[in-house]
Amino acid sequence: MNYPNGHKRTPPPTGEKKNKKPDYSNRGMTLEEDINQTNQAYLRSGKAVIHKKPTPVQIVNVDFPKRSAAVIKEAYFKQPSTTDYNGVYKGKYVDFEAKETKNKTSFPLSNVHEHQIQHMKQVIEHGGICFIILRFSQQEETYLLPAEKLFSYWERQSNGGRKSIPYKDIQQGGHFIPLKFHIRVDYLSILDEVYL
Repeated sequence: MNYPNGHKRTPPPTGEKKNKKPDYSNRGMTLEEDINQTNQAYLRSGKAVIHKKPTPVQIVNVDFPKRSAAVIKEAYFKQPSTTDYNGVYKGKYVDFEAKETKNKTSFPLSNVHEHQIQHMKQVIEHGGICFIILRFSQQEETYLLPAEKLFSYWERQSNGGRKSIPYKDIQQGGHFIPLKFHIRVDYLSILDEVYL
């Protein structure tokens, strides 16, 4: 049997002990996995073309213990990456970063870098749609925060102010994205409300 997300159901192995301790690993999906599934659903339905950007890496040392099992021993980032995702929706360029925090009261701005802010500003200057998707994993809440709002907090921090965005500010200035079954993080519905 297949689930609606396209994954096959794998039956539990037979002969498993009944008093086995529960395994709590991978209880919830990460924000990145949720967005990747969402983007696949958008692509399959023809709604948008949005992909995760690969991180540019220079491989320096590879160990070949077997022909079929190469192991990368040493690698370096070629250049700082910009944002996590980009693509096209309704003829508009879309570019965004995705961040997850366990912090309950604020989003630390240390999770965002200067080169990312500069990239986001350039996208907006050229008429693109740019934002950050934030997940508060303790509250299990996800928000879309327009880049323009992120910039004001970044400037405040640069001028010696607070180095985080309060959770309450994100609730008020951001847009809550409810988790759904098939399209996990339906951020395009927010873009329709805010930008288009």
